[in-house]
Amino acid sequence: MAGLGVSGARLGQFLLIGGLLAAAGCKTADPTNVLDVGQGLQQTAAADTRPAAEDLRRFCPRVLLREGTAYFNTYEKGADNDKDRIVYQAAIAEVTRSCAYSDGQIVMTVAARGRIVPGPKGRVGQITMPIRIAAVDGQGVAYSQLFRHPVDVADTSAATQFVFSQPGVAVPDTGDSSMKVYIGYDEGPYNTP
Repeated sequence: MAGLGVSGARLGQFLLIGGLLAAAGCKTADPTNVLDVGQGLQQTAAADTRPAAEDLRRFCPRVLLREGTAYFNTYEKGADNDKDRIVYQAAIAEVTRSCAYSDGQIVMTVAARGRIVPGPKGRVGQITMPIRIAAVDGQGVAYSQLFRHPVDVADTSAATQFVFSQPGVAVPDTGDSSMKVYIGYDEGPYNTP
């Protein structure tokens, strides 16, 4: 094997490992037992919680970021819009949802993934971000709720990743396929629906 070079040596290693796995499979009555594959398949079949076919065909509203709500800056008190006095900048990068159907309602779990970047006045500790979820259909606002999402910032020299997930977002299941769900930062005022 010395004349085979580096790639030949690797090929020899793969062939040796493949031969050992094949030999192990020959010594058992159940070939799925090699590397415990069969046990995993049995557990998957026993815990099958796949959605019903009719639920897969039902409408699940899209979730979107409304323009201007993907970013949020926090400044030191009295220093709004002073870039040298930013405590942190937060951004939402991805959004998603899942839907279930119950008693004439679409019940969603709405989620967002983002990060917090400390600014020049950043500090360690818990911050609270105002995140709003709103569902809008052809009739108007079907759902609107403001959430105060806490995130612990442990390091001011690096970004902190976060995931916001809110179950139980319920809207009427009217079949209106124009419904959209928006998620994003809400800078206030907070007495709006």
